[in-house]
Amino acid sequence: MNEVRIDKWMWATRIFKTRAIATEACKKNRVMINRVNVKPSRMIKEGDVIQVRKPPVTFSFKVLKLTERRMGAKLAQEYLENVTPREEYEILEMNKISGFVDRAKGLGRPTKKDRRELEQFTGDDDDFDFDFDFDSEEE
Repeated sequence: MNEVRIDKWMWATRIFKTRAIATEACKKNRVMINRVNVKPSRMIKEGDVIQVRKPPVTFSFKVLKLTERRMGAKLAQEYLENVTPREEYEILEMNKISGFVDRAKGLGRPTKKDRRELEQFTGDDDDFDFDFDFDSEEE
């Protein structure tokens, strides 16, 4: 086995949960070899460096061995080497710390957590006091 399809290899080494997701990532230009986007049918060989963009981070893996068969997570480490730069992991850590939700302005309704944080920030967490009584009836 000199060459293997990139989508099969990424699935087999557990970079992606399913082969369909690996194929979709290739079609969406999220998988690159030497900064060139590749199709799912692209054949890879030992020594290739694959970049996989899973926003906000771009992971890099060096192919150590080839396989088409899915394996356990412990065995997968023999088939790839993670060569992702430290800066990429720092970006991931900053995202976790900031708690920023990637939602475009004006799209979607704020969550309860968003509302509570806004109320805490503005100091507007009082209950509303009404000047009138709902139960009284005028006769």
